Amino acid sequence: MKNIVILISGSGSNMAAIARVAKKENWHEMPGLRLAAVISNKPEATGLVLARGLGIATDAVPHLDFASREAFDAALMARIEVHAPQLVVLAGFMRILTPEFVKHYDGRLINIHPSLLPAFTGLDTHQRAIDAGCKVAGVTVHQVTAALDHGAILAQAVVPVLPGDTACALAARVLTQEHLIYPRAVRAFFERSA
Repeated sequence: MKNIVILISGSGSNMAAIARVAKKENWHEMPGLRLAAVISNKPEATGLVLARGLGIATDAVPHLDFASREAFDAALMARIEVHAPQLVVLAGFMRILTPEFVKHYDGRLINIHPSLLPAFTGLDTHQRAIDAGCKVAGVTVHQVTAALDHGAILAQAVVPVLPGDTACALAARVLTQEHLIYPRAVRAFFERSA
């Protein structure tokens, strides 16, 4: 089995989308993938409850318990390594990871970002796209590097920016696409490396 660990900070909607597709497509049989655990930096994250309901092991490593980003990342890495993952998936994990963490998972750490990278790295992507007068926005799945929201692009989906759009309305349309492309990108990651 090829283990996947998913990191979340909140509701876990992308994690749930991946889990549902994995179940529907029988990933455990072919290509032999297993969602080994969902880990959050927030013990109260509703996504942990959702993951348990989907039959996935959960854990929490509260970042506020650590004096430094390095100490948190070391503790997080120790919890991840228990599951011997072939892939670590950031699904709404709202922490900037240290270069040491990223290096440890080099080539097997992916993220989803709500913009068409390289445009609009960081936060407030939807409002920034609207303010810039973009006609389209979207979402990108990419490999994680030490540079924020950079790394090889694995998948993208485009959505229109409609007249009168608000950041919330645009975000809702983008999220629909996130739930479609992230499971496909995770599976494709293993198909490429087979």
